[in-house]
Formats: sequence, structure tokens, C-alpha cells
Amino acid sequence: MKPIVHVPHEELIKSADRVGRIDKRVGKIIAEMRETLIHADNPKGVGLAAPQIGIPLRIFLLRPQEKDPISAFINPEYVGKSRELVKGIEGNKLEGCLSIPHVWGRVKRHKQVTIRFTDETGASHEEEFAGFPAIIVQHEIDHLEGILFTRRCIEQKGTLYKPGVDEDGKEILEPIEI
Repeated sequence: MKPIVHVPHEELIKSADRVGRIDKRVGKIIAEMRETLIHADNPKGVGLAAPQIGIPLRIFLLRPQEKDPISAFINPEYVGKSRELVKGIEGNKLEGCLSIPHVWGRVKRHKQVTIRFTDETGASHEEEFAGFPAIIVQHEIDHLEGILFTRRCIEQKGTLYKPGVDEDGKEILEPIEI
């Protein structure tokens, strides 16, 4: 298990390098990423990119639900994106990031994406994602490009939120002044 790096760590804002060979080193990185994702808490992680553990390689993991198996994606690239955008999904969920604790925002993302990638065995795949998994894939590929969800939110003139407490002591989300 590797610690998750947090902003302003420099690996989070740099474009990651392509993986050349899928060897034992890459297998070890993916195993460490899996352990890190499994143990991520507050919030539970649904995806993790190698730059989030300080490794500048084009690898990310996906696990939309806690009971789902964790899938590894190496050198992913978009093959297609839907024209339709969604601004959060499943009850207007806000996006968050393990590398930016306690900050949330709603980001417009493509409702559906298709990517080409290599799995950890070296096999090539092309797969389509829709709904919540599509949001995660886009968030993680952004990480590989050095783009954080907070940047997307600000570019889209959205609002970022942090946890707070109202006058009754109830937890709320408060807008962050930028």
C-alpha cells in the first residue's frame, strides 16, 4: 500500500508517461494501487490513478461499487464520447477526489465514453462506459493528464463545496469562495 498524495503535490498536475512494457514492476504498482484503493476511506474510493500515489504512469483503477472487482486500465485513450453531458448523476452526486480531501463539486462530464486500453495481462480492449462508471473513467483519465476535478469545476463556472455545520449543528456543504 502506498500513501495517497494530496494537492499541491507536483505529480497531480503533470501529464503521466505511457507504460512501455507490462512487467513485474507494473504488476507491483497495480498491486500497491489496489491495496491503496481498498483501504481508502472517508470517502471510499471508486477509482485511483497512479499519479495519486506519486507514480507518473498512465494507469488507473476502477471500482464503481465497493463489492465490485477492481479493474486496471493501462494507457487508456478515448475512442468516443457522447455528445450528451451530465452534471453529476444518480441524484446529483458531487465529485470528490482522494487527493483533495473534503472538497466537492459538480462537474459536467460526457454521459458515455468508449476507451481503448491494455489490461494488466497485456491484452488490448475497447470498452464503453455509461453513467457513474463513465464519470469515474473521465475523472481518472483527467488525473493522467494532470487535470484535477477542481479545475474542471472552476472552468465550468461551477461551485466547490467544503463540509460545514449550520446553526443547529447539522452537517452541511458550504460553498468555497475562490
